[in-house]
Amino acid sequence: MVQPKILLIIPAYNESEGIVQVINKVDEYRKKSDYLLDYVVINDGSTDHEEQVLRTNEINHIELIQNLGIGGAVQTGYKYALEKEYDIAIQYDGDGQHDIESLPFLIDPILTGMYDFTVGSRFLEESNSEFQSSTLRQAGIKILSFLIYMTSKIRIKDVTSGYRAANRKVISQFVERYPRQYPEPESYMHLFAKKIRVKEVGVRMFERETGTSSISLFKGMSYMISVSLAILFSAIMGGKKS
Repeated sequence: MVQPKILLIIPAYNESEGIVQVINKVDEYRKKSDYLLDYVVINDGSTDHEEQVLRTNEINHIELIQNLGIGGAVQTGYKYALEKEYDIAIQYDGDGQHDIESLPFLIDPILTGMYDFTVGSRFLEESNSEFQSSTLRQAGIKILSFLIYMTSKIRIKDVTSGYRAANRKVISQFVERYPRQYPEPESYMHLFAKKIRVKEVGVRMFERETGTSSISLFKGMSYMISVSLAILFSAIMGGKKS
């Protein structure tokens, strides 16, 4: 039986301080894992010395000449996965938040053929994640989760989780269309419109080890309004196309 090829897509913007540690953990896992696992870092037009760090440490990466944002960076990774004919592509943050040991929980439901896409969640009972974000952000996540449920009748608790895995069908879909501004919550509407089989699984996450979040407290309200409108628009457009 041919082993499936698995790719970690690691978007990174100004992560020069911690990207080597993240890759070291990935390499340690690869040595003991039975998976045929590769990675690619997407340097999203970083303005620090991330590119120099990646080159010096011979880390496999793609350098974007300008900042495309998380959506554009991740879509670049999906294009790489499609071109290199990977069977599964996994989004994996470059800031140390995601637990590499939780990888099987994301991969196994896809390998069985029962699901096309999985999302790692901090909020399921089977999750052993001690880190669950701030109270304010948890409230925002619950609102977005409720909004997605109301428009799709499908419940995803950790809608902003960036720890996600896709099979070839979804990889191809994301290469053609992937939301740029609010990729995690908005992309679910595109997946549901295409009848993609999605499963939420419990994983472990940590507080980011380096850098700062792209969404500050002051941007939170604007983010909530904008992403809510994006979800509603995607639901309307998806309904018209179905």
